[in-house]
Amino acid sequence: MEIMTSQPSSRMVNAGALGLASVFAVVFFLAGIPLRAQEVQSSPAEPRAAVSQQRETPPPQEAALSERLHLLVGRSLVITTPVRIKRVSIADPTIIDAIIIKPTQILLNGKVPGGVSLVLWDEADQSQTFEVFVDLDILGLSQKIREVFPEEPIRVEASKDVVMLSGRASSKAVADKILQIVTAATPKVISLMEAPAAPTSGEILLEVKIAEVNRSALDQLGINLFSINQKMIGSTSTQQFAPPVSPTAPPTSFTISDLLNVFLFRPDIHVGATLRALQQRNLLQILAEPNLLTETGREASFLAGGEFPFPVVQGGAAGSAPTVSIQFKEFGVRLNFAPKLTENGKIHLKVRPEVSTLDFTNGLNVSGFFVPALSTRRVETEMELMDGQSFAIAGLVDDRLTRVANKIPWLADIPILGYLFRSRSLNKTKTELLVVVTPHIVKPLAADQVPAGPKFPEAFLPPSPSGAPKPPEKN
Repeated sequence: MEIMTSQPSSRMVNAGALGLASVFAVVFFLAGIPLRAQEVQSSPAEPRAAVSQQRETPPPQEAALSERLHLLVGRSLVITTPVRIKRVSIADPTIIDAIIIKPTQILLNGKVPGGVSLVLWDEADQSQTFEVFVDLDILGLSQKIREVFPEEPIRVEASKDVVMLSGRASSKAVADKILQIVTAATPKVISLMEAPAAPTSGEILLEVKIAEVNRSALDQLGINLFSINQKMIGSTSTQQFAPPVSPTAPPTSFTISDLLNVFLFRPDIHVGATLRALQQRNLLQILAEPNLLTETGREASFLAGGEFPFPVVQGGAAGSAPTVSIQFKEFGVRLNFAPKLTENGKIHLKVRPEVSTLDFTNGLNVSGFFVPALSTRRVETEMELMDGQSFAIAGLVDDRLTRVANKIPWLADIPILGYLFRSRSLNKTKTELLVVVTPHIVKPLAADQVPAGPKFPEAFLPPSPSGAPKPPEKN
């Protein structure tokens, strides 16, 4: 029975043991499932690492190309992304400034010319790179150049902080002005502009016509009375004109240094009068037509007139008398000019015409020498002309009026008879000067080209007739 019982009991024990083992196995299995899932969720990198170790390493993928953005200095640009921006990186903050307006928008402000990299990250740590180039605002420079020089085909281009100028300017002076305008806006400028060069050789003929007209008018009227009568001795004069002078006392005679125009004398009563009634009209015309030929850049001069001597007093040594030396001063029609050919084919002229005449009315007596004064009209100017163009300098008018009136008080106020005690002098002078200048660009003639000679109004030596004897030939 024990055996039986034992057998059944042993079977029961075995069955019970197997049942417990099965229960524990199921419990452990069920308990191990969430534990295993928790481990996977808590450390997902370990299985991935294991898997990655088991798999072959794939080849790296090519990076996406960066986008290029262009921005002007002082301008702004807004970048909008479809995802939220988490982080922003700028390689050089001095070039651009980035401001996040919204999670999906960023504002870029250009500060200085240059290039910089901009990197954006989203919330999934995905990055996107931009190459931002900040250029100069050449639109304003181009408009400024067009306003100042509307006919110059100059192109303006910018690369980062460098501005390049190209095209053909009408002259070197215009190219320099354009370069100054651009240099004032940015220091880095490359000029590729072309300009015609000024010719270094060439002859210029200057035709000048100088005309001067000097008109003067003189009106004088005066009277001097004198008497050598022993009963009434005397004379009247306004001192404007030289009165008669008596060399003896009592006066028995008069010395007249200036008879004026009219002299009257009555010997029976010894009373006389000298009368000055004069009208004078003067006209002086000076016309000079000098032609001068010179090379470009060289100065030429012309003088049609003469020289007059004038004394110069020079101090001597100690204890010695001063000495007087004679120097000469030029006068007449003078012309100085300096031409220069420019790049645009024009002639730049610096002209200085001068007309001077001797003025004896304003002269001086120096050490017994009478030195006349100089009346000078001078013009100095610069201009640019084309070949054959003319310019005139006019309006140089000198108008003078001098009026002198003398009278004896009280006596000159007597009606009718008062005119005998008055004198007057009226002097009018009017001078006009006209200068006409015409430049020409000339070229030397060839050896086989003979210019025509001057034509004289009368032949100096008429040609000898064919039958006239010829002079004997010398052996």
